Amino acid sequence: MAKPIFEKKNVLVIGGAGFIGSHLCDELVKTAKVICLDNYLTGSEQNIDHLLSNPDFAFIRHDITEPFSLSGSERALTKFKAAWQGVQEVYFLASPSSRIDVKKFPVETMMVNSVGLRYALDLAKENKATFCYVSSDAAYGEVLNGGDHVSESAEGIVPHIDNFSAYAVAERFGEALVETYRRNYEISVRVARVFTTYGPRMRLDDSNVLTEFLQRILSGEEVIVYGGSEAVGSFSYITDTVKGLIRLMAAGDEQPVNIGSDQALKLTDLAHQMMQIVGEEVELLVRPDYPDGFRPHLVPNIARAKENLSWFPVTLLKDGLIKTIEDLKASQGLINQGA
Repeated sequence: MAKPIFEKKNVLVIGGAGFIGSHLCDELVKTAKVICLDNYLTGSEQNIDHLLSNPDFAFIRHDITEPFSLSGSERALTKFKAAWQGVQEVYFLASPSSRIDVKKFPVETMMVNSVGLRYALDLAKENKATFCYVSSDAAYGEVLNGGDHVSESAEGIVPHIDNFSAYAVAERFGEALVETYRRNYEISVRVARVFTTYGPRMRLDDSNVLTEFLQRILSGEEVIVYGGSEAVGSFSYITDTVKGLIRLMAAGDEQPVNIGSDQALKLTDLAHQMMQIVGEEVELLVRPDYPDGFRPHLVPNIARAKENLSWFPVTLLKDGLIKTIEDLKASQGLINQGA
């Protein structure tokens, strides 16, 4: 039996102080009461500082690989009557995802997508809450079929012992665990395969191709494009990605859904656009191979998202890049000042 909702629904965002998670909290708090759970492993208090005074937002610092109960004594749980009302939706974005973070925290990456995910799923089961697992395109691995745009039915190989395997394997296991809970416990689940997303609050050191390009442009170094002159990427602006996640939660589609931009952009063109926005020209080096730990970017087929969620990205790349670069330059200024 579902628990009664007193005023607004309670939404739990696990990993809510991260890049995507904090923007998700920004949007959810407009219509719901949001409990943000994070241990700051890769997230940041700065991402949610502006939300702490919002009466419909509460933060709990907790590692989800440790048991968690809504009947705990934290003020946030009391504030939203969580012990009686429970939570109606759970978003899971707790995993490290960038190459630099996965390399630094490989064990934590695998544990949060196994032990931590199980605790989160058990909580959703107990509360009869709808559960959204935010996976990524890494779950596809090396795609064997699917053409230029990868659809949800594409099959791929995920090497389990290379430098990025902790994340890719963990994401695949996470999807399997979510599906197992759906089948065995009849909980309502969603799986979002999120492709490369960019926007304000990205960390300048997160090893995303966009931040790597910007770092080099700002420092006057040459920009290196791996994979040859025809290498492409897919870039979805953060507000578009967040709207896709919320649409997916509401839509009822329990099969994996690609959330990303289906516009393939040559990485050389991305570099030139960024140079133009920054106002700096640097040398562009194009290399045909990929170094260890890198892999070709995937471009999603988003036909399912368009049909089932009525969703597709709407932010123009130039507009998104301008906002992102301004934010990242400001962040670099704070870093240079020692803040």
